Amino acid sequence: MDRIQNRGALDIAKRVLQTCGQVFDHAIINGKAEYNPAAPLKGKIPSKRVKHHASITEPKKIGELLRAIDSLDSKFTTKFALQLAPLVFVRPGELRQAEWSEFNRATKEWHIPAERMKMPSPHIAPLSSQALTILSEIHALTGHQKYVFPSIRYDSRPMSDGTVNTALRRLGYTKEEMTGHGFRTMASTNLNEMGWKPDVIEKQLAHEERNKIRGAYNRAEYLGERRTMMQEWADYLDNLKKDTEIMPLNQWKKTA
Repeated sequence: MDRIQNRGALDIAKRVLQTCGQVFDHAIINGKAEYNPAAPLKGKIPSKRVKHHASITEPKKIGELLRAIDSLDSKFTTKFALQLAPLVFVRPGELRQAEWSEFNRATKEWHIPAERMKMPSPHIAPLSSQALTILSEIHALTGHQKYVFPSIRYDSRPMSDGTVNTALRRLGYTKEEMTGHGFRTMASTNLNEMGWKPDVIEKQLAHEERNKIRGAYNRAEYLGERRTMMQEWADYLDNLKKDTEIMPLNQWKKTA
């Protein structure tokens, strides 16, 4: 267990300890052992440190980032992915693996499959008018393919997992300043300051209970509020991108 822990695999070390404990408990029950030597070691393995993804959350700097993205000279799929990322703030893997069959432009929704979300049910993501505009532009280029953002080399595969972060580095942002995952922190931080209900924000971020029954029941929870929130968030980003006078966050939210 120490050898596993020393190489940094804390989760595996804990599972090994748990398995050893179960073996000795079984031995005690069957008269093969008198005590469980794994029991005193339960608190020995430290918890894995939570990795915080670098993110830009200050409104003025968000505006600068959005303008930089619009000026990015790169492959069209990369630029469109970066433009869509702050509007939907899904996980990077969910964005790059998006398939056209998942989008319903009539209902303005993106239904992300449960298996990709690692959830008991699909995640419904309302789409703002700005997001739909970007999707329409991409559709003219990749709508005949499976993936919204196909790989440059292989149309049958999605773009690589490092594409968005590489583009951010080209724009001059270091990994300590901004990451693809950072768009989620950007949205969460600012939406909370704008006064949106934490439950509504968490639902949009898909930070939900993984219980199968509860997950299936609640998959569309707060959908009406989330539609309004996503549109106002997109409008707020447009305001920041225009470099106009920045309204205080607590005054921006128009709907409770």
